[in-house]
Amino acid sequence: MNQLTSGHYPKYIRIGMFLSVFFLAFTLKGICAPITGLPEAPSRETIANMTEEQKEARMEAMKERVAEIKAMDKSTLTKEERKALRTELKQMNKEARGMGRHAVYGVYISVGALIIIILLLIIIL
Repeated sequence: MNQLTSGHYPKYIRIGMFLSVFFLAFTLKGICAPITGLPEAPSRETIANMTEEQKEARMEAMKERVAEIKAMDKSTLTKEERKALRTELKQMNKEARGMGRHAVYGVYISVGALIIIILLLIIIL
């Protein structure tokens, strides 16, 4: 009985089979990805070329859609529909941030930097 019929393969063949299956799985994942049908968020160039009136109109449309989603009874939705709603909300949030509506101005200081600043102030004073 040879090694092919006994089920015992050399290590290099087992590794090769594992890698083949691994790469095949990730290749097929991209091909079989579900199409959600959601419109893509506009690019930065598109947003930059929009007039203020167009931005305001788009923001109002997004606010209305968010209000519709909040008013929905989500307990009757399927898992895929809830996921599509979350994706849509994330896209609208990303688009609103791109329009500069959620921009937060200020300086962020990490905890470590804050401790260092306090220690320096103690040493100086």
